[in-house]
Amino acid sequence: MLNEKCTILTATMPNKRRNYTLVWTEEFGESDTLNADIWSFEEGDVRNNEKQYYTKNRRENCRIENGKLILEARKEAFEGYDYTSASITTKNSKSFLYGRIEVKAKLPQGRGIWPAIWKKVHGNIHTQAYNHNLETNKGAYIVCDSLHTDFHVFAIDWTPEKIDFFLDEQIYFSFRNDNELNSDTWPFDQPQYLLINLAVGGFWGGKQGIDSTIFPQKFEIDYVRYYKIDS
Repeated sequence: MLNEKCTILTATMPNKRRNYTLVWTEEFGESDTLNADIWSFEEGDVRNNEKQYYTKNRRENCRIENGKLILEARKEAFEGYDYTSASITTKNSKSFLYGRIEVKAKLPQGRGIWPAIWKKVHGNIHTQAYNHNLETNKGAYIVCDSLHTDFHVFAIDWTPEKIDFFLDEQIYFSFRNDNELNSDTWPFDQPQYLLINLAVGGFWGGKQGIDSTIFPQKFEIDYVRYYKIDS
């Protein structure tokens, strides 16, 4: 979830003490193509010194299959790059301010694949003040043995006071508003949009290199849901 100044890399689910109202859902089951009114593609070499070329409307990299959204990273020559993949966003269509966002997904596995780093799910806050380039990013991780074999629910609870990160109902990281009225440290009082991608390598995902024998790799998404928090 992000805007022009910040990124929230999520892995989470719900706090049962709260009450929620479902506002929007994307179940990926009604068509074999993405809803172009909601989702658009990033294209090319986008960020972070990653090694893939993000393609647009290319079924080898992005498709709906058996009711699941599939983002697939492939080792292949394309536009001068050695890998292809896909990145989709709601930037031009839909944004969110507070609430709960859930993604039910099965992650890829292997060295150099981002978001999956073996058995660790990382929840990170990236802002102007807190980011990996400055080595100041805030976050934590949780270990799970079945990220690449089973579907799990990743979510955040986002309020004016804090952002809680969950994996299958287990909270593992909270980031609190410092109340300094500084958008560099807390830009999360502004609407954010969603971005779902599968990267190869890069400054973080490629720290230990890329295992070129693991491809193709699939990031499978069952649904994306947004809830309003009632209490």
